[in-house]
Amino acid sequence: MKQGTTILTLDNGYHLWTNTQGQGDIHLLCLHGGPGGTHEYWENFGEKLADIGVQVHMYDQLGSFYSDQPDYNDPEIAAKYLTNDYFLGEVEEVRQKLGIDHFYLIGQSWGGALTMEYALKYGEHLKGAIISSMVDNIPEYMVHINKVRDEALPVEAVSYMKRCEAEGNYDDPQYQAYVDVLNAGYVDRRQPLAIRHLISTMATPVYNAFQGDNEFVVTGKLKDFDLRKEIHNITVPTLLTFGQHETMPLSSALRMSQEIPNARLETTPNGGHHHMMDNPDVYFAHLKQFILDVESGHFKA
Repeated sequence: MKQGTTILTLDNGYHLWTNTQGQGDIHLLCLHGGPGGTHEYWENFGEKLADIGVQVHMYDQLGSFYSDQPDYNDPEIAAKYLTNDYFLGEVEEVRQKLGIDHFYLIGQSWGGALTMEYALKYGEHLKGAIISSMVDNIPEYMVHINKVRDEALPVEAVSYMKRCEAEGNYDDPQYQAYVDVLNAGYVDRRQPLAIRHLISTMATPVYNAFQGDNEFVVTGKLKDFDLRKEIHNITVPTLLTFGQHETMPLSSALRMSQEIPNARLETTPNGGHHHMMDNPDVYFAHLKQFILDVESGHFKA
């Protein structure tokens, strides 16, 4: 299979940036978070997994920085493409156009939500699913994230943030300063950040539509995400991987590991929401062991 970057033309006419790295018969397709993030924290996966023969495929979802960015100000375009169903279908179309099957699917955060949905709808194509830093519902996430904020910030800071949120004043500099503190504790614990740009690469129209202003509020479409009644139908071997200092509740991750029939839960010390960058040695040790166990037929939850 062609190595490096390929621009895929979707059936809808839009174009997606894709990249393939590594050699081998094992295929791993990577789904980034956000929504509206980029592929960039997958960039070293080909190198890290080379010794076990994994070929790594990554792409920027529609609207993200390296792929086509529709005019979401057009209500018809927004209604058509800013949906879970669109992004789930996009995963399957990318798989087909890359020509891979019987593969591993890894998703981080929002990408983890898509991984769950893909395993439920298209599980026959999967050898295994890796759900990284994503739980199966948003209500439990919101309870946890409010608890995190209460513990991480002074009472007056939390009150200030709540006032800004009630007023819709997310651009307030002090509010964003508090968000920065929370991000450093629970999202990107590795400081300085492993990935830096001179400008923001976040596709804010996509992120705002699904999440909201930041990781500590959910005002968009994701607030209705809830697969608790369905995850027991995920039958492929599944790795649940979380940082020990997460925006996501580890109690929910533990429950998921008990309800998904063939699931293994691993946590990364000193890792936050992006624990593949916070503590890569541990993260990749867990990931490699999972793939090797599945490939050898000796996977046990």
